[in-house]
Amino acid sequence: MAALAAGSLVLTAGCSGDGSGGAAHTGRTPSAAVSPAAPSPSASPTATASLPPAKGSVKVVSTLTEGLDSPWGLAALPDGDLLVSSRDKGTITRIDAKSGKKTLLGSVPGVAPAGEGGLLGIAVSPTYGADHLVYAYFTTESDNRIARMQYDEDGTVPGRLLGAPDTILRGIPKGAIHNGGRIAFGPDRMLYAGTGETGDDGLAQDPESLAGKILRMTPDGQPLHGNPEADSVVYSSGHRNVQGLAWDGRKQLWASEFGQDSRDELNLILPGRNYGWPEVEGKAGRKGFVDPVAQWKTSEASPSGIAFVKGSIWMAGLRGERLWRIPLSGRDGGEPLAAPQAFLEKKYGRLRTVLAAGGDRLWLVTSNTDGRGTPEPGDDRILVLEVR
Repeated sequence: MAALAAGSLVLTAGCSGDGSGGAAHTGRTPSAAVSPAAPSPSASPTATASLPPAKGSVKVVSTLTEGLDSPWGLAALPDGDLLVSSRDKGTITRIDAKSGKKTLLGSVPGVAPAGEGGLLGIAVSPTYGADHLVYAYFTTESDNRIARMQYDEDGTVPGRLLGAPDTILRGIPKGAIHNGGRIAFGPDRMLYAGTGETGDDGLAQDPESLAGKILRMTPDGQPLHGNPEADSVVYSSGHRNVQGLAWDGRKQLWASEFGQDSRDELNLILPGRNYGWPEVEGKAGRKGFVDPVAQWKTSEASPSGIAFVKGSIWMAGLRGERLWRIPLSGRDGGEPLAAPQAFLEKKYGRLRTVLAAGGDRLWLVTSNTDGRGTPEPGDDRILVLEVR
């Protein structure tokens, strides 16, 4: 499940030391690591693959836990329990998947919350059973960066269960807005990260900048020879603010991102491709740029996290305050089987993150304590959904 976790609104809208002796670097550096590129959409669907229904359904089964402060990232441990990050507090908390009991692991040193920055996405190592490593994407006083920490599950002092952070990638530009932040391990067991252009549109098209990109790296933060450029972690470019990452049943990578004035996007990500920002927004049919598979008015989505469950991409909406379902056809190019369908509109406020929970279940995290929502008693919460 960790391999598939994803961790998709118009928003107007740092520590300079890395806190460890671990090797850290910017986007370009020689790498001895060799790994094949992520699978392309030319792969054929399996003969046994079944298509989802054109129309789906959502049932709220239960509320797993309440009282979360500015929750952002969500990751599942091998035993099914959850880890959730607090953007503004800079902490990681464990949630018992059965009782909803919360246990504070600790604070991530160096997090400097401001605007849309802070402690953002988290991910669990694909070899967690051996290394107990938790990865985090966060804003410091000087940049956005990715670090990993060892989680001491045998520790007895709540709040002191995280080891010192080992920074694996630094130098991702930061801003008051559009810091990206979603991280996830893919089916290839490599780490992917979505970044934002920080409000500086030109960075999305700048090949020397890590802003406005999707990045792919080894668990140590090194570039891969299977990347478009062997000495770079940049996997795709031309993104405004990537907020969600997920892989479908064909191991194809999907990403959600904020539009500006007209269209939010769900994109099928291909290595080395340019997704157009700021030259285009939404479907434009412009040579050299990849059009989104689906798009929405910014008032209807402002997408954040996405997950793949039961043949569909599920996308949380912030400004749109709804959960979108996009059923996939399995055809090359990612053409949807049917038009996107909205659920839970205005029922739980802003929706931040979704994560596959196994079978027909989905975890959904609300985002009403982030300074833009209107908190209700119990906010923020994690809901358990039954979907199809």
